[in-house]
Amino acid sequence: MIIIDFIIKLRFMLLEILTPEKGIYNGEVYGVQLPGIDGLFEVLDKHAPLVSALSKGNIKVLLSSAKNNDKNFAIESGFVEVLNNKATVLVEGATAL
Repeated sequence: MIIIDFIIKLRFMLLEILTPEKGIYNGEVYGVQLPGIDGLFEVLDKHAPLVSALSKGNIKVLLSSAKNNDKNFAIESGFVEVLNNKATVLVEGATAL
């Protein structure tokens, strides 16, 4: 069981959420759910490189695989870039929920 717990702990990626004014999140996460222009999508550990536009909606930061362990932000619009196990999210109108 210790080996499984160790492997699960390694399944994290870096997430940075930035607004024009300031950074609102920076750290290791299990994943992130994002409001794409064609619908919601999720980015997890070791995701393929990606650039996408974001529409008005909520960003859900998954801090672990456990339910109810997340942070939420409402956004007006933005972009996300996923590269080298890091997601960089540039947004306008972000508000912590």
